[in-house]
Amino acid sequence: MAEYVLSCCSTADLSKEHLDSRHIPYVCFHFFLNGEERLDDLGITTPPKELYDAIRAGASTRTAQVNADEYAAFFRPILASGKDLIHVALSSGISGTVNSAQAAAALLREEFPDRKIYIVDSLCASSGFGLFVDKLADLRDEGMGIDELYRWAEENKLRLNHWFFSTDLTTYIRGGRVSKTAGFVGGLLGICPLLHVNNLGQLEPVAKIPSKKLVRREMVKKMEAQAMDGYDYAEKVFMCQSDCIEDAQKVATEVEAKFPHMKGKVLINPIGGVIGSHTGPGTVALFFWTKEPDRKR
Repeated sequence: MAEYVLSCCSTADLSKEHLDSRHIPYVCFHFFLNGEERLDDLGITTPPKELYDAIRAGASTRTAQVNADEYAAFFRPILASGKDLIHVALSSGISGTVNSAQAAAALLREEFPDRKIYIVDSLCASSGFGLFVDKLADLRDEGMGIDELYRWAEENKLRLNHWFFSTDLTTYIRGGRVSKTAGFVGGLLGICPLLHVNNLGQLEPVAKIPSKKLVRREMVKKMEAQAMDGYDYAEKVFMCQSDCIEDAQKVATEVEAKFPHMKGKVLINPIGGVIGSHTGPGTVALFFWTKEPDRKR
């Protein structure tokens, strides 16, 4: 049986050290800060603090997905080494990059007819995407073969729940995701929208919460209601945040108190350049596993 490589996109928003330690190579997206192209390389060339300070100062941002040629250049050395490949891509509900990955795979199957190439549309984003890939690495390390791992990924990806809230609507307003009027009123009232990623892998607003304290509590309530095995939850929990670490730590502290059997402590990661270009500063997200493959509101 041929060896295989599990890979992902940089938009999984884990650290380079984490992905390297799990033997998960990654392909980097791109973003533009005031028109200057930057590599979304897990904060190595553009530290998160630099990005979010620039956004607060009024910098413009936009993003670019990985194209088919870039994917082919990333995949080819892996296949040429005699290894099969399973690549997990950012949600198709957020980006069209999975289509580029599929196009590259179709080309390379002709070039490497003896190699297996699987592309998984994760339907996940940011460190939720990261938690999904991390679980696949666990299963790989336990001896699961590439065919079985691909089937498991497709059958279980909707069990990965994502819950987000934002305390700063500025970037949402600039990007047109929140109207100026709604953003102004929300700012005056201290509204913090609660969002999740739905079954189509799309970011979807769920509720408008009137304070940070209440939205943090509502996020934990969602985990209480939906986590696999309830308070006996024994999987990992990841979080991410865009330059608002104290808000994330408060959620993490409450999660660790309520779910004492979880695997390790909550891992908090910074939101990277591509996802952060859309959220701006002030966003906190919580990711955990549910029993059923259905992302309930």
